Amino acid sequence: MVPQNMSTENFQKKLPLHLAIVGGGNACKFFIEHIQGGRFPYLDIKLVGVCDIDPEAEGLRLAKSMGIYTTPNFRDLFKMQPLDGIIELTGREEVLLELIRHRPRRVAVIEHNIGKLLRTFFEMSRQLESAEQQIESEKMIANFLIEQTNEGIVMLNPDFTIAEANDAYLASIRKTRDQVIGANCYRVMYGLEVPCSSAQPIFQCPMLETLRTGASAHVIHENHLPGGQLAYCELVTYPVKDPEGEIVKIIEIRRDITQEFSSRWEKRVDELRADLRKMVQEDRMISLGKLAASCVHEINNPIQGLVTFSHLMQKMLSEGAPDSADLKEFKEYLTLMASELERCGDIVSGLLSFSRESPMVYKSVDLNQIIETVTALTRHRMALQNIELILDLTERAASISGDISHLQQCFLNLIFNAIEAMPRGGRLTVSSCVDTTEKQVRIQVRDTGDGIAQENLDHIFDPFFTTKAEGEGTGLGLSIVYGVVKNHGGHVCVESASGKGTLFSLNFPTL
Repeated sequence: MVPQNMSTENFQKKLPLHLAIVGGGNACKFFIEHIQGGRFPYLDIKLVGVCDIDPEAEGLRLAKSMGIYTTPNFRDLFKMQPLDGIIELTGREEVLLELIRHRPRRVAVIEHNIGKLLRTFFEMSRQLESAEQQIESEKMIANFLIEQTNEGIVMLNPDFTIAEANDAYLASIRKTRDQVIGANCYRVMYGLEVPCSSAQPIFQCPMLETLRTGASAHVIHENHLPGGQLAYCELVTYPVKDPEGEIVKIIEIRRDITQEFSSRWEKRVDELRADLRKMVQEDRMISLGKLAASCVHEINNPIQGLVTFSHLMQKMLSEGAPDSADLKEFKEYLTLMASELERCGDIVSGLLSFSRESPMVYKSVDLNQIIETVTALTRHRMALQNIELILDLTERAASISGDISHLQQCFLNLIFNAIEAMPRGGRLTVSSCVDTTEKQVRIQVRDTGDGIAQENLDHIFDPFFTTKAEGEGTGLGLSIVYGVVKNHGGHVCVESASGKGTLFSLNFPTL
């Protein structure tokens, strides 16, 4: 039990306490009526939820009629924020054990017998006739609830010395009452010889804020633990004033939110990753649409050749049995037809490979082959814009450990970027070389297009940065290039100036 001077005397602002009840019978109804009556000048008790499997339980029905959350499953109560404690009123041991086993660390469980004791306190409080007795009863209840909470509560003097602390606070700092009472809070918590704000000017001290404003203050501190881990602590301070309005004490409530903070951060990171995956896939589909439009013409040409050869062979057969010269021509036609069909198959295979979404799988790949595939798929688009393609690929295999699908998208984005930079035609040069000394494969993509303004060069790899009109791209093309190269252990360099074209150099580690 907290000593009497730890009670909430002279609180200007009530201490918040959020409770839930498991067991919605008559006892629950009693608690609701007493709590909702607002009979505690020092505590702001809010009933946030009631649980009972019987929908007709009188306490549950009363809670529902008052707009308080109700549920048949006590685990639903643990999801509520904020929640400081749960009062178990069923009297069943198995329910109490389940509550203790599954409760979050921040939530206290007040078992049935203690609940009975609290009810007795309530009844005694209601029966007291004198104002002095009423105040003393409420002090006892407030102190009892303070000790039941899992949150650390400490009372501070304006000179930073600790006047009192509850057991949860002492447990969180691993010190005894004798070690902290009368000691400075900054020495106890951080081992400092002067107040935190003096030692570290950027340090936010909620106690100083409360002393300055006379109101409550709230901060979140990042603490470095001995093992190197980071811990996050939420601090809230409240002023305790005398009848003249002078602050005589500060109540500080501290709550460890490391797990909660980490969970929220991980959830947010997962959401951002999912959003980014969707945007990358959208960029892939945009590129695929451009490819499909180009490949329609690439496939149409060999198909027209196949139709022509078929008609010629039909005509020759209609004129009678073929002689040896006709059979020789047939053989040449069939060879050409097989070649054209293989060409169509390669184009379709390339499209299917590019459109397929799959996780990254690293294996030995030849960058020269990937570049040849990508340029074959975009050759017709270049021809339509009067762009000359020059391939200067090393005869030696440009082998690295990589993922074919992501590398295809990387080079395709670079080539489409170059094509769109040369709307009036120009020259696109793609070269490769193997540097055995540096153990690197270097791929260079050079265009003679409009170039990139100097003020934009530092931003071209930023996600969603684009100089195109709205609706003409996602702004992810070059950021995907940067990400793919980085994931393969390489780096990207760019040289450009307005009106002088652009050179992208991609360096990958060799096998």
